Amino acid sequence: MLPASELIIAGLAAVAAGFINALAGGGTLISFPALVALGIPGISANITSTVALCPGYLGGAIAQKKDLRGQEKRLWVLVPAGIIGGIGGGILLIYLSPDIFRILVPFLILLASVVLAVQDRVRTWVEKHSGSAGSKKRGLTGTFLPVSLAAVYGGYFGAGLSVIVLAVLGLFIDDTLTRLSALKQCISLSVNGAAAVFFIFSGLVVWPFAVIMAAGALAGGALGGSVAGRINPILLRWTVVVIGLVVGIVLLAQP
Repeated sequence: MLPASELIIAGLAAVAAGFINALAGGGTLISFPALVALGIPGISANITSTVALCPGYLGGAIAQKKDLRGQEKRLWVLVPAGIIGGIGGGILLIYLSPDIFRILVPFLILLASVVLAVQDRVRTWVEKHSGSAGSKKRGLTGTFLPVSLAAVYGGYFGAGLSVIVLAVLGLFIDDTLTRLSALKQCISLSVNGAAAVFFIFSGLVVWPFAVIMAAGALAGGALGGSVAGRINPILLRWTVVVIGLVVGIVLLAQP
């Protein structure tokens, strides 16, 4: 039986993660370090965080469903790419040596922090290049593999995945930023959902934490949606970036 204090801490971390995901993204940079700080081994902490935060992606996809109209063909091609990559990343996480994950974690956190920091530039770039034909646009055939590779990262760790997927879509598909964002949300859902289902059977989910964190993430997401417009998402995002950088550097400095 886990101490009530630890469950409360994990729940509050999940509320913060859900809140941050709703407004700025990067909630994993809060939930994952919190679980590690509570003494959960890195791989189990990552898996538990993925399972707990997964419902939030469903809410995001439903919220943007009107912008998915006319994108059915893309969904039929790219959602399977997300599922395949998500499961592939999950397999790598479970079956590669835990020492590899321990070595990579600081760098993955730093990478996710940097990706989150340049999110606005990525969106600006996508908006600038979306909706106009060009030689770099290769349609669905050329998009399947890059999305799959991004999904492997998402299944393995996942923080910053949405920004990476949006950049890939902007590089290969002609459309507006709004429609690409909706497509990105569905792909992110497929990646995290597939990885979460795979992880459920791994025996590595810390279920007391996962259950209370899922509830906390949903509550945080609802809270974030209700206060949207009253909180500066840029300030919130940079707060998460700083936290991620500090956590990554601290982990990197450990022997």
